[in-house]
Amino acid sequence: MLGFLKSDPKKKLQKAYEDTLAKALHAQRNGDLRSHGTLMEEAEKIYAEIQTLEQGKN
Repeated sequence: MLGFLKSDPKKKLQKAYEDTLAKALHAQRNGDLRSHGTLMEEAEKIYAEIQTLEQGKN
């Protein structure tokens, strides 16, 4: 009945993905390649979750 009040998990993951990419870019620009690599791995995992959600809807 109140479906509009439910949070969209895809939106939440998309926001986390974009934030993680921004942090990775910032780390790369500062020369911290170790953190950049770690953050990129994290972003890839989040992206995989987003893809799984999209496939589930289709």
